[in-house]
Amino acid sequence: VQLVESGGGLVQAGGSLRLSCAASGHTFSNYAMGWFRQAPGKDDEFVAAISRSGDNTYYAQAVRGRFTISRDNAKNTVYLQMSSLKSEDTAVYYCAASELDTVVVLQGEYDAWGQGTQVTVSS
Repeated sequence: VQLVESGGGLVQAGGSLRLSCAASGHTFSNYAMGWFRQAPGKDDEFVAAISRSGDNTYYAQAVRGRFTISRDNAKNTVYLQMSSLKSEDTAVYYCAASELDTVVVLQGEYDAWGQGTQVTVSS
């Protein structure tokens, strides 16, 4: 499966952005999906994950209550709605696809990755 992220950009603290990740090449509904991020000088960090059907989600503590992951299997797209953004949310955001039939948190259990989209939050 090929993944292409979009929707990143520059936003003021307290603002919102919605990231999209379009999938192609395989049956999208056969993949659990997730979002990770990498801030400058830091390791990759799990952000959010969603099951194949979209019925189950899981969030990192740092974003819980501010970010929402969702998917539209008819459009082969997963979304990350980000609200109440903080400067510490500044990072490159990646979407990822896993063949596992569950909500996937571990980076090593993902099989495909997008190229990333930059999110910069100014304070």
